[in-house]
Amino acid sequence: MNVEVTPLPGIGVRKDFAIRAGRRIGVVTHRDGKIELIVSKSDDPDAALASLPLTMEEASALANLLGAPQLVAQLTEEHRDLPGIHTRQLPIGAGCPFDGRTLGDTALRTRTGVSVVAVMRAGQVHASPTPDFTLTAGDLLVTVGTAEGLDNAVKILKRG
Repeated sequence: MNVEVTPLPGIGVRKDFAIRAGRRIGVVTHRDGKIELIVSKSDDPDAALASLPLTMEEASALANLLGAPQLVAQLTEEHRDLPGIHTRQLPIGAGCPFDGRTLGDTALRTRTGVSVVAVMRAGQVHASPTPDFTLTAGDLLVTVGTAEGLDNAVKILKRG
């Protein structure tokens, strides 16, 4: 998939790609930090059919909805031949005792045997996060472990 990056002088940057139906879907990141989801008209890729302003939290949620399932599906396929190994997405919700704290503070690996292989945040995949990676509400942890370990990891992230 070819993502085109177009500088928009005085505005920011547009990143978009063509879909099979002929339209382009993308994001405009404004210089002031605002984010817009855009859909172009099929006959004019420079004219927006729809433009939806998103908060950073909304952009993060949308990115996680779109990106995390694909990553988890890939990991699940790779672990298909390894009985007892599972992949699961674990959210860091508002009110999570680890919001604003480091991954190391969770001690998930030590306490459950679960490995955090990636963190999805605002459309970005942070692969192999280190123990000093700071977690934020809205993050989605991509984890690998046993069913029991993953169940225990969920409890730890909810209760501390």
